[in-house]
Amino acid sequence: MKRRIESYMAYIDRLLTDNDSGLTYEELAILHEKQLAFFMHERLVHLLVTLTFAILAFGTFFMICFAFSVGLLLLFAAFLILLIPYIMHYYLLENSVQYMYRQFDALQAKIHPGTKTFSL
Repeated sequence: MKRRIESYMAYIDRLLTDNDSGLTYEELAILHEKQLAFFMHERLVHLLVTLTFAILAFGTFFMICFAFSVGLLLLFAAFLILLIPYIMHYYLLENSVQYMYRQFDALQAKIHPGTKTFSL
């Protein structure tokens, strides 16, 4: 997923500077909006998964505080180990979607000159 996001953002950046795709900026904006919706959905799913693992990790931690056992400690360690890559992936998705919002603004500025846009 990381490679797909990065290559897609680079593709849109390239088209913003030199549109050699044969598509108009209006068509590119529509396509970009669809891709953005896919990435936003992916971000939401990973947010829910990350929150679930965080809640399970903290729940296990509180169970350890009240009734210590090695099994609970191993479960807590497993949740923490899994939580780290989930957080890293969610961080990538969140920042990428925010960047794609700015790309969409730049596409809108190409379509409607004079529109306020935020710098990439």
